Amino acid sequence: MGSRDLRKGRVSELGRVYLITATTAERRPLFADFMHARLLVGELRRLEHGNLAQSLAWVVMPDHFHWLMRLSGPMPLSSVVKALRGRTARRLGLSLDAGGKVWQPGFHDRALRREDELLPIARYVVANPLRAGLVRRLGDYPHWDAVWL
Repeated sequence: MGSRDLRKGRVSELGRVYLITATTAERRPLFADFMHARLLVGELRRLEHGNLAQSLAWVVMPDHFHWLMRLSGPMPLSSVVKALRGRTARRLGLSLDAGGKVWQPGFHDRALRREDELLPIARYVVANPLRAGLVRRLGDYPHWDAVWL
């Protein structure tokens, strides 16, 4: 499936909750570096402070991130994710020695239909480091957050 296929049927609704997943180019573990991961976290927070998205839960993994968010601003979903990835890529470009792309083209999104899906999906998001074997306790992983905690 190409990045163009990921956009088919994509609808952007103000107030809708989405689960976003984006992966680094060639699945390079760019975010295994603490400062690179915090840079992405800072950009997530910047979008929230700009009232473009409300972050409900997120996790930054070494080669991808998951973001459970409510679209809250005037920009469509694709533009919000593009801004996040673009800002992160530009800032990482300043700190990476090696050239090349930061992100794989496209991203995956899933619009949540019911509020009762929120907590199970948030748990899925933040438990990623446990399932990947990166830590034995979630509290030991520094790159996640959820509004319920």
